Amino acid sequence: MSTSAVSTPLKVGSAKLPSRVTVFEVGPRDGLQNEATPVPVEVKAEFVERLVDAGVRALELTSLVRPDRVPQLADAEELLRRLDLPEEVRTVVLTPNEKAVRRAVDAGVREIAVFASCTETFSRRNLGRSVDESLRMFEPVVEYARRNGLAVRGYFSMACGDPWEGAVPVEQAVAVARRLDDLGCTELSLGDTIGVGTPGQTVALIDAVVAAGIGMDRLAVHLHDTYGQALANASAAITRGVTVVDASAGGLGGCPFAGSSTGNLATEDLLWHLHGLGIETGIDLHALAGTSAWLAGHLGRPSPSRAAQAITQAMT
Repeated sequence: MSTSAVSTPLKVGSAKLPSRVTVFEVGPRDGLQNEATPVPVEVKAEFVERLVDAGVRALELTSLVRPDRVPQLADAEELLRRLDLPEEVRTVVLTPNEKAVRRAVDAGVREIAVFASCTETFSRRNLGRSVDESLRMFEPVVEYARRNGLAVRGYFSMACGDPWEGAVPVEQAVAVARRLDDLGCTELSLGDTIGVGTPGQTVALIDAVVAAGIGMDRLAVHLHDTYGQALANASAAITRGVTVVDASAGGLGGCPFAGSSTGNLATEDLLWHLHGLGIETGIDLHALAGTSAWLAGHLGRPSPSRAAQAITQAMT
């Protein structure tokens, strides 16, 4: 059996599924933010460039946060200066406040993101503010960004569950999504931040958000794999009509302010699933797996992605 045969999925599609899905790569920000050992900025820049070379066309690059809060991202502006990406590549920078969005505009950023919580406890731990206070803090951020021609991605995190408050009612998550929509966010990403969601819960949330007046074409999902449900939840979301799925190369990531949050949905696992269904992504799965293996070498540990491990082994 040839290497290509064992590392490429058989395509069996369905007319009920979208023909194309955008994989929104969050590895450079959400994937690396929780790494205890500093990753050199030149490695981060090469990581981004390798992702783009593999065909990734939507990325979350970094966050303009206080260095004492997320030390791994203290080099955000240096990273942005080093990168010279094609215009067709969608790049996003997380900006938690008005000072950060002004820095983003000065740095030539094309799109920003804001990160809201659906629960009070996590909001206070992550942002030091209540849910309402954090959303009011985002008002001038979104307004400044839109006035300067930037699109705004709005995350509503802890949409499925919270490690301190337990299961999150659907209406509670939808209320935060609506507030972000009212602020002027151009895309909303439903975040299962601690990976407790199930396919039924994911579909119920999507249906409720759409029923609240937010179009399916403006909705994304951001799923963690704590209970091994990320790919199942992504599949349920895609079947329901979502065509933007967040993922992290090699399955890296986790929220530093939510201890039970483990890795993101692995990009390789998602690509194997999508390509097997005949859904186009524009990403070279083997090149992506090679990038994850390269980064794992710099981090000093193997990728947790099952697909990345299998493909890398088959290619050696």
